[in-house]
Amino acid sequence: MLEGRQLAGVWARQACARHRRDLERSAADPTWAYEWVPWHASNACDFLEKLPHVEGRWHTATLELAPVQVWLVCTLFGWRRRDTGGRRFSMAYIGAARKFAKSTLAAGIALYCLTCEGEAGPQVIIAATTGQQAEKVFRPAREMVRRTPDLRSAFGLEAWAHAITCADNGGYIQTINAKGSTQDGWNPYLVVLDELHAHASPSLFNVLRSSFGSRPNQLMLIITTAGFNIAGVCYEQQILVQKILEGTVEVDHYFGVVFAIDEGDDPLDERVWIKANPLLGITPTLEKMREYAAEAKQSPSTLSEFVTKRCNRWSGASQAWLNLARWDTCADPELRLEQFEGERVWIGLDLSDCNDMTAAVLVFNLGERVAVFPYFYLPAELVGSAPAGVTAHYTAWAKAGLLELTDGNAIDHNRIAADVRSWSQRFDVQAVVGDRYQSAQLMTGLATDGIPATTVPKNAVTWTPPAQELEKRVLAGSLRHTGHAVLRWNAANVCVSRRLDKSLVTKKDTPMSAQKIDGIDALVQALGAWLVPTAPPRSYGVYVFGGSDDGESWPTASSD
Repeated sequence: MLEGRQLAGVWARQACARHRRDLERSAADPTWAYEWVPWHASNACDFLEKLPHVEGRWHTATLELAPVQVWLVCTLFGWRRRDTGGRRFSMAYIGAARKFAKSTLAAGIALYCLTCEGEAGPQVIIAATTGQQAEKVFRPAREMVRRTPDLRSAFGLEAWAHAITCADNGGYIQTINAKGSTQDGWNPYLVVLDELHAHASPSLFNVLRSSFGSRPNQLMLIITTAGFNIAGVCYEQQILVQKILEGTVEVDHYFGVVFAIDEGDDPLDERVWIKANPLLGITPTLEKMREYAAEAKQSPSTLSEFVTKRCNRWSGASQAWLNLARWDTCADPELRLEQFEGERVWIGLDLSDCNDMTAAVLVFNLGERVAVFPYFYLPAELVGSAPAGVTAHYTAWAKAGLLELTDGNAIDHNRIAADVRSWSQRFDVQAVVGDRYQSAQLMTGLATDGIPATTVPKNAVTWTPPAQELEKRVLAGSLRHTGHAVLRWNAANVCVSRRLDKSLVTKKDTPMSAQKIDGIDALVQALGAWLVPTAPPRSYGVYVFGGSDDGESWPTASSD
């Protein structure tokens, strides 16, 4: 990957680069706490490749690890502590698209930790949101034991319906799901946490993580695809991994790698699929990926699923409304507000009640297109109280000047009104529109100043025409925006309620979701005002009826 022989995403390359740096450091600095021990790396791989295939059709009877799998297993088990000889990593996060053979790999690692590391009474816990999901890792492990008599006899293994026991050391493999998250008393040697993205709350993760401490060689192995809840515990862990890989934080006990397409990659370009699917051609097959991509081209919601599950990129909403790939093609980084001095503008406002994000969006005519400029505001004191993944976004956006942080813990509507008044001095304001729920007082103040400001209710009647206009323009490429990251986040998050009469209203994925859509709501309101025909200026005429001085002709009517 580092030498370019296999195309890889930025996080995978960074993980490889970290491994190489650590090898050099270990060799050069004998005082460093960690060392590379090839025997442990090869022993783990040797064990896994003696296990049988238990699902699908394969050319070999036993597992044959692909190079990327060899690297993962070697990294987990080859790095050791110099003082105790135990494993270096107590936390591991592996992110990859679906069909990465995650369950088979995790099952093999679980059996190795149960039998081969000299631990007394190792508890191996396979955890997931549901018992059915946990079974996806446990079932292959159980079948591997049942189909391998030598394995059973070598370690005294017994495969039961819901557990695997090891007579030689008193250990076992057992499943647990989120319903057991309130139970205490675990003392795990290995925790396999499957598909962490699906966890609605961090409860199970927290219970199992807090159980670490009494064993010197514990490991929590997280293997997951990307998801839609960027306010959840899984995205929080991925953000930490990205910081480790970027080198902004140093956490030596945490191994992480994320196989995903990069920001800016076209998810429908099959050349980049291998970044998220390093086993592409084996699992999944290229033919299958092409089928998924063909379906994704036809539907925004299917495309969102494809990007998240097949390309391993996080998304804000599970049923996204707007086609994000088309949204990105509407970006024009050269677009500047100064181009529109003195031009007509329509302004949409989505005001928060007090402790939330507020958005203002300006819409201008641009020939057959419309140009969009968004502005976002957030009380500074709310940044730290947002969910971890969202906090990281807010901090980065504020630093980049894309999000204005206002003083205190509540939005000052006077600050937004001051910006609107400033815009009215620069542009020909045709309308300022805000949701009736929050903006009545602000709109009254603006109208008193002679600015055409009004409120509209958010319902199917008022929302459908501009929402359909936005959808149409995104697909046609006749909407132009600057590529603003906060507005793009809103576009990724927004869903719609569709009715039998084809009316629609924008909404969040869930009512209490931290994934904001304020910028899109403000844009819809601005487009709603833009769609209202502008009345032509009144024309007054003066008509004179009577004979001319020469009595031979009638004068023509004059007007101005």
